[in-house]
Amino acid sequence: MNQAIFHLAFPVADISQTKAFYVDGLGCIPGRESPHALILNLYGHQLVAHITKDDLTPQKAIYPRHFGIILTKEEDWQELLARAKNKDLKFREEPKNRFTDSILEHCTFFLEDPFYNLIEFKYYHHPEAIFGNTEYTGVGDRI
Repeated sequence: MNQAIFHLAFPVADISQTKAFYVDGLGCIPGRESPHALILNLYGHQLVAHITKDDLTPQKAIYPRHFGIILTKEEDWQELLARAKNKDLKFREEPKNRFTDSILEHCTFFLEDPFYNLIEFKYYHHPEAIFGNTEYTGVGDRI
């Protein structure tokens, strides 16, 4: 099977603010654009920002709803972290390590876009923990 490309659609209230965060801030590559939507390339995956007239409100916590990317090289994770800081993007959760000293250990941070969408960026120290190691029960933080 060929490598599949993930697609995610999410709500925004303004295309120019979306571009500022995702293109100028995160470094996404912009694609097709209309007055009501913008396609973004995030590490080869398709994000589509759709204008909504619904009220967008912040989540109380990072769970249950967020999306993100798992970077496969720690240097890439560090570079993205530095970019987010240099671009003054809003951190919803500061960088940290989860499940330290275990096979599940990974680095993570969360950003919040101007429309309260939460984006997580991870790097796993042991790639097999991304989908495997099912004998462990650690997933996320306690809420």
